[in-house]
Amino acid sequence: MLKKVEAFTTLPATDLDRAQAFYESLGLKTKRVEDKVITMEIDGGPSIIIYERETPTKAEHTVLTFEISHLENEIKELVAKGVVFEDYDLPDLKTVNHICEMDSEKAAWFKDSEGNILCLHEALEDEGID
Repeated sequence: MLKKVEAFTTLPATDLDRAQAFYESLGLKTKRVEDKVITMEIDGGPSIIIYERETPTKAEHTVLTFEISHLENEIKELVAKGVVFEDYDLPDLKTVNHICEMDSEKAAWFKDSEGNILCLHEALEDEGID
């Protein structure tokens, strides 16, 4: 069935030029521009399809996660480019310096130019601690 297929995410944008500039600032490359649709490319990874929508959506959940290493370094680089990270102080989710540390992972969240919630995720090495 879906064992060997290419998967991609599709995100809405009320301003395609603004969205394209934002994702290019993250390091993605524009692969194709069509009428009301832009395809962005992640080096060695899937594509992101951005389509024009007249009204913004209000997803209150993460719509795209980037699996990375060295989360702190990525945050510093993105903050230098003007990206604003979200901070949370909830019963099940607390960030310190924009980072939420869980058992075997760390994550940080930010919004794109259109308000979509994006995540940087780093899997931590298993140190054999039970």
